[in-house]
Amino acid sequence: MVRLLTHNLLACHVKGCTSNNFPLQFQNAQIELREADFNTDFLKNFLPKLEWKALLGDTSLPLEQPEMLDDEFLKILHHVLLEIHVEEGSMTCPNCKHSYPISNGIPNMLLAEHEIG
Repeated sequence: MVRLLTHNLLACHVKGCTSNNFPLQFQNAQIELREADFNTDFLKNFLPKLEWKALLGDTSLPLEQPEMLDDEFLKILHHVLLEIHVEEGSMTCPNCKHSYPISNGIPNMLLAEHEIG
C-alpha cells in the first residue's frame, strides 16, 4: 500500500538519476482513507527518520517539524502517515521524470534493464 509513510522512503533509482530524485511527486492520485490503530511510540520512534519537507504537501502539518510532540500533533501526523492510502495513480521523479505506476495501492518500482544503474 502506498501510504505517505511509504512515499517518504521512496526515491528514483534510474541509472544516472542521482540528484533531485526525492520526493517522488504524485500524479492523478486517487486516495482512500482507512482507519489505523494509533501508536504513539511508533510515531515518536519513526519521526527522526522522516524527511519532513516531503510531507509538506499536506497543509494540516506545520512547516517545521515541532520539537514538542503533543497528542494533537501526533494524531495529525498519524492521520497523514498511516490513514491516507494512494490506491491509483503514479509517482514521478522530479529530475528524470520517470513514472512509477500505482495500481491497487501497490507501487511498481521495478526498472527495465536499461534503466538500472
